Amino acid sequence: MRFLFLLGALSLVAAPAAGAQSPSQASAPPGWTILIHGGAGTIERDRLTPEQDKEIRAALDRAIDAGSAVLAAKGSSLDAVEAAIKVLEDDPHFNAGRGAVFTWEGRNELDAAIMDGRTRAAGAVTGVTRTRHPVSLARAVMEKSPHVFLSGAGADGFAVEQGLQQVDPEWFATPERRRQLERMKAKQLGSYDVDRKYGTVGAVAVDVEGHVAAATSTGGLTGKRWGRIGDTPVIGAGTYADDRACAVSATGAGEYFIRVGAAHEICARIRMKGETPRQAADAVMAELEALGGTGGVIITGPGGTADWSFNTPGMYRGKATSAGERKVAIYKDED
Repeated sequence: MRFLFLLGALSLVAAPAAGAQSPSQASAPPGWTILIHGGAGTIERDRLTPEQDKEIRAALDRAIDAGSAVLAAKGSSLDAVEAAIKVLEDDPHFNAGRGAVFTWEGRNELDAAIMDGRTRAAGAVTGVTRTRHPVSLARAVMEKSPHVFLSGAGADGFAVEQGLQQVDPEWFATPERRRQLERMKAKQLGSYDVDRKYGTVGAVAVDVEGHVAAATSTGGLTGKRWGRIGDTPVIGAGTYADDRACAVSATGAGEYFIRVGAAHEICARIRMKGETPRQAADAVMAELEALGGTGGVIITGPGGTADWSFNTPGMYRGKATSAGERKVAIYKDED
């Protein structure tokens, strides 16, 4: 009897207090991750001046700072990707917002999309001509309308109703983009032959709650005609987010990303086949390349992975994590 009493007393001493965790059970503080891109293509050291290189890296840094500030304050991944994209839309180094390329007719027509991995809610716009931040308009479509996709004058009209900042169309125009259109027409080049750089911008993030989001914004292709729409605003092609798998933003030859359903395909491979984000992205990019397409993607998942995959000489890109990892890169050999 005395033995049983002592055994019970020892078990009480050894037992942890209710609700307490052993060191092995305690989980690490939740973290966050953000990745951005500013386009992919024939981006090589001899094609950029030292000053251009410096300016582009600084712009990527500013976008990372904007998104990281949201996430570090325990904000949502959705807020973070929008904040990062808005910085890039205002920077003329990229083909989105101010600095967007011209259509054949000499207009700037903007496309954007955003997606929330928690609910798979999405919003997209195409052919926008007056809304300063198309990514914010895409978010308004997602949150303030019963629709997913709006176009042209209707999208701009909805932006006015929602109180989003409007600008004169000339605000988007830059001399360099005009020069590119004039060169294309003078040499009778195709849209994909002008500098072979796809300056679309994008961001993906996972927040401290483990929710992912993706957003992408672009001016499309120099000299695009007949109301051409690329992959950026097509949910599942250039933009996709799903908490069950990952968030993806793409840049490149949009027709191929649409045909492959690239962004959704990457998420599906992760969810259905158990591939890592990098494995899935590399496999889809290889399939796209086999069809003749070029470009790249950025990917993150609920676990905080930070990956990219591209089949071009360079891609403007960057990432930051709550663990202190930070990187900005341009050329392929920087990986």
